[in-house]
Amino acid sequence: MHYVVLERWSRGHSLVHARDARVKLLAALVFLVAVATTPVPLSPAPVVGYAAFLLAGTLLARLPLAPVLARAAVVLPFSVVFAAASLLAGDSQRALALVVKSCLSACAVLLLVASTPLPQLLRGLEKLGMPRMLALVVQFVYRYLFVISAQGQHMRLAAESRGGFRGALLKPDAARRSRFRAAAGALAVLFGRSYQRAEAIHRAMLGRGFQDHWRLLAPSRIGWADVMFLAAAVAPPILLRAGWGAGL
Repeated sequence: MHYVVLERWSRGHSLVHARDARVKLLAALVFLVAVATTPVPLSPAPVVGYAAFLLAGTLLARLPLAPVLARAAVVLPFSVVFAAASLLAGDSQRALALVVKSCLSACAVLLLVASTPLPQLLRGLEKLGMPRMLALVVQFVYRYLFVISAQGQHMRLAAESRGGFRGALLKPDAARRSRFRAAAGALAVLFGRSYQRAEAIHRAMLGRGFQDHWRLLAPSRIGWADVMFLAAAVAPPILLRAGWGAGL
């Protein structure tokens, strides 16, 4: 199975990785609130400050900068659509703020996910008040995405080994219909095999004593290092937001 890049990043070793998930969640929440409530039009000073804060966090977590920015840019198509609507309405400042704020928020969330393994992140959310059933559903959905991805890769490799699709020998209309039938059949087989594999995984989990709750090998405790990290992480966004509001 090919694990996603974020899963590999979250298993790294750094000062940020070592901190408690609840502390990082609170720090990310403060940053997101500060960015979201920064008034429009945006001043260059807070934007540069927020970006520098995220850059420092990324370097401190020992994450590759260019891949992080590339993955955070996934939100750009969505934010650009809404920014275009604001631009057409004659509000160019709000359109620019929408794009900038969405990029900063995406980088912050990506930094959180890339420095915290999902079981620890969900356990932190659960301890902060997230319903256990919701955390369990998120965990299952995330893990079974790997099952679907691996099954799809196996099917693609098998199709390529058998010569793939030879629709070029057919007429255009017949080729399109053949491609549609092939795609529909492959999709049905993919979900059928994934469902069968998921059932086998669930039975194996029950056989190993799974009781509708994920257990961490090491209990999470908030120490003085976590408290100091939280203070250092929330101070810059709060100061930037307060400084902007005071006109500094």
